[in-house]
Amino acid sequence: MSMKCLIIAAGKGRRLRQQGDSKPLVPILGRPLIERVIRSAIEAGADDFYVVTGYQEGRIRAFLAALTGHLGCRITPIFNRDWEKENGLSVLKAREYLKEPFLLLMADHLFDPAIARELMALPLSDGEIALGVDRNTRNSCIDMEDVTRVKTNGGKILNIGKDLTDFNGFDTGIFKCTSAIFSVLEHSAKQNGDTTLSAAVQMLAGAGKAKAVEINGSFWIDVDDPAAFNRAEDVILTNLKDKTNDGPVARYINRPLSVMISRRLVNHRITPNQISLFSFLCSVVAAGLFALDGYLALLLGGFVAQFASIVDGCDGEVARLTYQSSPYGGWFDAVLDRYADAFLLFGLMWHAYADRTDGLILLIGFLAIIGSFMLSYTADKHDSLMRDRISHGKGLRLGRDIRVFLIFLGAVFNQAYLALIVLAAVMNIETIRRLIICRDHG
Repeated sequence: MSMKCLIIAAGKGRRLRQQGDSKPLVPILGRPLIERVIRSAIEAGADDFYVVTGYQEGRIRAFLAALTGHLGCRITPIFNRDWEKENGLSVLKAREYLKEPFLLLMADHLFDPAIARELMALPLSDGEIALGVDRNTRNSCIDMEDVTRVKTNGGKILNIGKDLTDFNGFDTGIFKCTSAIFSVLEHSAKQNGDTTLSAAVQMLAGAGKAKAVEINGSFWIDVDDPAAFNRAEDVILTNLKDKTNDGPVARYINRPLSVMISRRLVNHRITPNQISLFSFLCSVVAAGLFALDGYLALLLGGFVAQFASIVDGCDGEVARLTYQSSPYGGWFDAVLDRYADAFLLFGLMWHAYADRTDGLILLIGFLAIIGSFMLSYTADKHDSLMRDRISHGKGLRLGRDIRVFLIFLGAVFNQAYLALIVLAAVMNIETIRRLIICRDHG
């Protein structure tokens, strides 16, 4: 599915001035608001954009030109000289460009692409529009003093406005429109002197031409003031924590801490690959500390190893937050993780052997290192082969987070040899279990 998309980005955004002078260009977690809106629309299926600008038109136009080259889609800026007036005038500026149904968005409304995707798939008759409506009247992301309220019945909008007392939903600012919206806006201006988008929707609602599409709990937020800005950041970061393949240590210890770090890293010019390399170097430092004599060096190495494990989650988080994810980045991180595991286990083995010279320690250390490699290798193979044949999500997933945490515990309790034994046994047994499961499931 593909569709043209009109984005209103003409306003000044006075209430958000402490975050930036141009509201559409205000960065939220490392990327401007308007870029996040465009990328969400692209994910939904839009491929041809028209952005109505006004305040600081030159800065926004320059940013859109650079973004066009980066995203590979067409973004056409349209200047509205009357940008300080009502938002319907900005919609009217795009009349000559939009003859077929189009998606209409606000530059300061962040949303789940699923909302736009559902609207785009909805068939409209001539003269109709559709609006995404949030029926959760207790939505904590809503500013009740500023939100536009909606009264709906049977999939139709009956009434809309900021001052409604009888309402059962909120206007998300996500529309699918036919070209009829332009003539209705003009009619509203002539008849009532009202060129707000809400006035046009009200006129269409009176004619039974305004559909309401429930968003079913999907995320959206109007980033209109500092409080909304902070709420938007919190929601985006919370979604980062919902990785289904996280192990228990990553989910309950590493991820909450790494998200706090990533929240600050996105505001600096640091790439995900640089974070991966830093995490690896921390593991090398930890391994060097393990190789030294004494409990203090072992303890410090354990903390550095666990810190590296936490930072190891930041590369993916920063990549997703700043749209820098790539197959190479994921592979680069995985390769460094394998090297880091080998260094950590070798350092732990060195410490245990120096503490008690015993050839069996070398064998156990070797089994731990090879078990670490095989567990990582079989994880990808096992999951890809068995994804559609067996149920995942039940039981304990032995990922890297658990391996490094066991190393950390061995260092804290001065039990380097015991940690090696546990790691060697658990990782190789799990590898054998996976081989058996794959064999038994064909």
